[in-house]
Amino acid sequence: MADAENDGPTGIGRGLTNYGDPDFAIYLRRSFARSMGYSNDMLAKPIIGIAYTPSGFNNCHRHFPELLEAVKRGVIAAGGLPLEFPTISLGEVFLNPTSLMFRNLMAMDAEEMIRAQPMDAVVLMGGCDKTVPALLMGAASANIPAVQLVAGPMMTSRHEGERLGACTDCRRFWAQYRAGNVDEPGIRKVEGRLATTAGTCAVMGTASTMACLAEALGMSLPGTAAIPAVHADRLRAAEATGEEAMRLAASRLTPDAIITRASVENALRVLLALGGSTNAIIHLTAVAGRLGIGIPLTWLNELSDTTPVLVNLKPTGAHYMEDFFAAGGMGAVLRELKPLLNLGCMTVTGETLGERLAAEEGGWVDRDVISALADPMEPVGGLVALFGSLAPGGAILKRSAADHTLFEREGRAVVFASLADLSARIDDPGLDVAADDFLVLQNAGPKSGSGMPEAGYLPIPSRLARAGVKDMVRISDARMSGTAFGTIVLHVTPEAAVGGPLGLVRDGDRIRLSVKNHTIDLLVDEAEMKKRAATAPAIAPQPARGYAKLYMDTVLQADEGCDFDFLRAAK
Repeated sequence: MADAENDGPTGIGRGLTNYGDPDFAIYLRRSFARSMGYSNDMLAKPIIGIAYTPSGFNNCHRHFPELLEAVKRGVIAAGGLPLEFPTISLGEVFLNPTSLMFRNLMAMDAEEMIRAQPMDAVVLMGGCDKTVPALLMGAASANIPAVQLVAGPMMTSRHEGERLGACTDCRRFWAQYRAGNVDEPGIRKVEGRLATTAGTCAVMGTASTMACLAEALGMSLPGTAAIPAVHADRLRAAEATGEEAMRLAASRLTPDAIITRASVENALRVLLALGGSTNAIIHLTAVAGRLGIGIPLTWLNELSDTTPVLVNLKPTGAHYMEDFFAAGGMGAVLRELKPLLNLGCMTVTGETLGERLAAEEGGWVDRDVISALADPMEPVGGLVALFGSLAPGGAILKRSAADHTLFEREGRAVVFASLADLSARIDDPGLDVAADDFLVLQNAGPKSGSGMPEAGYLPIPSRLARAGVKDMVRISDARMSGTAFGTIVLHVTPEAAVGGPLGLVRDGDRIRLSVKNHTIDLLVDEAEMKKRAATAPAIAPQPARGYAKLYMDTVLQADEGCDFDFLRAAK
């Protein structure tokens, strides 16, 4: 539905700077626009803004200058004036303390610049993990016609006859290095061969998961989520996206008509069928929350129990994103899921999802990569939410990337009080730890001061790794990379830093995990928990100024998407 602003002036006349004289404002704007060499004819056309996110600190987006030219080509061919504008760019591995802390800042930047500058529609160019959700959050709040264009995944590389792709293989080789099976020269050689092209990680990590969810929501063009970054089709997709932005400007189809409870349910189904990133739960919750749509974790479980895993991609399977693209991509997945989807959902093309899929019937599918609904890789969804005395507000386990033999068990807690404590002691030869223990990390959630980093992938203690241990139950209020694997319980809510039960776990406590029952319980009686809570250490000093203070004062817990409390829409 179009908002009130969309019903007013268009093109360069939108949202005039306030000088107290609207006629002077448009006269001055046109004068300054003409200083950039635009003709009167060009300035009379609809304006398509392009949220543009390259950076020297973002390897995933290094091909964006060429991609931008393709978007502009599409806009101009369709009769519009393309104007790019910069937003914050979030390069996943170049940010301290962690990229999630800055996702909301980028979302605010995108929202305010979309709203403040004159544009009839906007193309959202992003790809690296937090950039797509940030752009979708900002666009949902600004609510002018918008279409997402993703970066696309890297191509794989080769190492001594083996195929490599960032970053599941990064972790696999690092584990081998820690276990003593790869030497120093060997790991340096691998380091130079893991990521060799532009684009996002080559597996179904957070970036590719969010690209697929943007398409499932209807916010990007059909078939564009999985095109490799360096493929010519990626440039053709950019051109088509520019053309589509012009159609959106004419139709005034806004994000609130596309991102609905029904389309969010479709996106959740797709996430589960992909065996996608745990981070996507946080991001999708934040995007939906901007439009007043809640995603209770009980809803995730209802869908997970009826949505099988269909996609055989790392980190849960064997293949890479370039294989997924060649195998049929998102179109093939959506056609398989068709009986489970809400087909009346609107997409950016003006077609419903059902109309799109009807037009694609009969496409070829590589069944080694994308399974049929009747013959899935796994019978239930890749993610599951756990509840219990350790996680009253819920926690997340990526069961499709975990060791199923660890799903129903009780273990002794080996506790690390912080990230610094983990780093100092995890490889201590004297650490009292056995393979059937549960590793517990505290104080790594959104309000911990660390920004909820991807630290939930606790390393196997080196003594156990050298003995051949490949997986253990690991529990924290942190996140993990979408490229990671293992039996890892994440996003424990409430987090330790706000007084959650996780912060009261002590070495030697017993914890019971049951994936079948969706439970995780701390087996300590209530009286002892109250005693521990009364003597719990004070929360670390809070930042006094700047964005860090805004973040700590207003960030919500993981089950509400780690958005800022003042940015979510009323339900």
